[in-house]
Parts: sequence; structure tokens; C-alpha cells
Amino acid sequence: MSPPLVGISLGDVSGIGPEVTAAALALPTLRKALVPVVFGDGPTLERFPVFRRYARVEPSALGRVDGPTVVEVTRLPEKDRVPGKPSRAGGRAQYAYVTAAIEAMRAGHVDALCTAPVSKEQISRAGIPFMGHTEVLADAFGVEVLMMMDGPRVRVALATNHVALSELPKLLTVERLTAQLKLLSRSLEPVVGRRPRIAVLGLNPHAGEGGLLGREEVEVIGPAIRRARAAKVDADGPIPSDGLFARPDRIRERYDAVLAMYHDQGLIPAKALDFERTVNVTLGLPVPRTSPDHGTAYSIAGKGEASCVPMVEALLKAVQLTGAGTSPRRARPGPRRPSRGR
Repeated sequence: MSPPLVGISLGDVSGIGPEVTAAALALPTLRKALVPVVFGDGPTLERFPVFRRYARVEPSALGRVDGPTVVEVTRLPEKDRVPGKPSRAGGRAQYAYVTAAIEAMRAGHVDALCTAPVSKEQISRAGIPFMGHTEVLADAFGVEVLMMMDGPRVRVALATNHVALSELPKLLTVERLTAQLKLLSRSLEPVVGRRPRIAVLGLNPHAGEGGLLGREEVEVIGPAIRRARAAKVDADGPIPSDGLFARPDRIRERYDAVLAMYHDQGLIPAKALDFERTVNVTLGLPVPRTSPDHGTAYSIAGKGEASCVPMVEALLKAVQLTGAGTSPRRARPGPRRPSRGR
């Protein structure tokens, strides 16, 4: 079987996206696993030897390619592509790479998408409303999606994504949580080879203490779990998050995934357990989408300090989700400093 075509949006050209993408794609393991189709800035990509060997096409001329390809979405002036110094033009450009890659997904020109890190702040400063890749992809395909952090020790999906904590009570509904549990179960069943076991976290401390510390567990989360179970979903909860994550060595033994109620409840333990190898996966799309779980890291951009391990893991996970790969844990380039900055 031929390696899958993996679209890669370059992210902010002033961040670490270009350098970690170049370092990852220079590895023999990646060259054998996939055919990269990189959506980005022509002059930025010309800085890296690996991309100089790629074919180049305009977005309007893209079809199914038969080799590594650069889709030149922009040609930014030098002042707008300086590492560590983001610009409004760069904000518009990083959004353009994402939308061009999505169009390629919709047209069937790529088999999966891996997104390098963008800056929500810089895209918004450029006048484009943007809450994140997950929301843009859901809107583009008109489907309900679920963000999941897929790490070697735990998989954590999020019931809500980039929203204020004050919004949570009205966003968490029985109907929404039931649908998310069904989607999570359906998406993971081919991966684990059976009905996945899902731990559902509570929203309040101690999962509400039977209503003493909040009613969401009694009135929303518990009923959603019961509805999901009636639909053959193997869900357990509501479970206090501190109790579950206190024994991370046992989570994978008991559960195949965890459904967290909000962003930090899920991402803090996922990143703490294995920051570099945890991959952001969007469930519910017709085409797999992954991303390294870090930001633009402007403070180290262009300094040769960023680790490409998260990008390697995200690319191999994209390959695995197309059905063309087995394990995403196959490349171990020598890590530099983890790219924690946003």
C-alpha cells in the first residue's frame, strides 16, 4: 500500500512550526511513512534544505500528488516572517494555510491533516475570529467533533474546548454529553478492537458529593452516562478527577479514554504525564486531523532549541489513523528543549 498523503499546515511562520516540521520530515522514518503536502510560505520553506527538493504548486493547481509537495499559499516579505516576531500579515497567513489545507481535505487531495501550531492571538489581531483548529474544522465539515489528547499513558477527550469557565454550566447538557460519549466510543472502537471503556469526570470537586458541591453530576452528567450506557457505550462515572489522575499508572489498565468536562481539567494531566508524545486528535471528521500539543514558542523560534518529537508523533499518529500505520511510536530523534511556549 502506498504511503498516505498527509497535508501539513505550516502554522505561524514566526513560530517554531517551520523548523520542527522541517526537522521531522528530514527523518528517514517519516520519509517512508507518508507523502507530505505542506501548505505554507514559499520564502520561509526555502530556508530549509528538505523543502528545496519538493515539487511546488499553487493552491488552485493542487490535485492528488505522487511525491512530496509544497503548496505555496503565500510569499511573505521578510519583515513578516522573522522568527520570534509575529505580525498581522503572519496572522492572516497562518489562517490561510489552515483553510487551504481544509479545502484539500474536502477535495480528497490529502488523506489526513497535521497542523503545526498557530497563535489564536495573532490570527485574531489580523481581524479573523478564531478560537482554534477544532472549531474551524467542525464548521468547515458541518459535523460535531471532539478534541482528544492521545498520549502513551492516557487518552483524554474534552466535553468543552476553548470556553470560559463561567460558560460551562450552560454548555454541559445531557444531550451534548450523550452524543459525545457515543462519538468517543464509535471513534475508538476500531483503534482498541472492542467497545472502549470510558471514564467520565465530574465537573465539581469530589464529583459534586451527591449534590452538596454542585448539581451538574446529579442533573446532567449522571443522566448522560445512563443514556449512553443504554446505547451500548461502556461509560463509568461521574468520577472525581483528582482521584482518577492520582494513579496514572492504572488509568490505561482500567480505561481506554477519559472524558473531561473542560479544557484544563483534561489538558493539565495529559501534558504532565507525557508532554512531548501527547498528540491532539480531532474525532468526528471524515479525514483524520492531528497536531502537536504545543504552541508557537516565539521565545525560542529560530534558535535551534525546539524539539521536533511532538511533530514526529503527530505526523505518525495521522498516518496510523488513516489505517496505513500500526504504532505511532516509531521515531526517536534526539530531543532538544520541549516547545512549551505559546
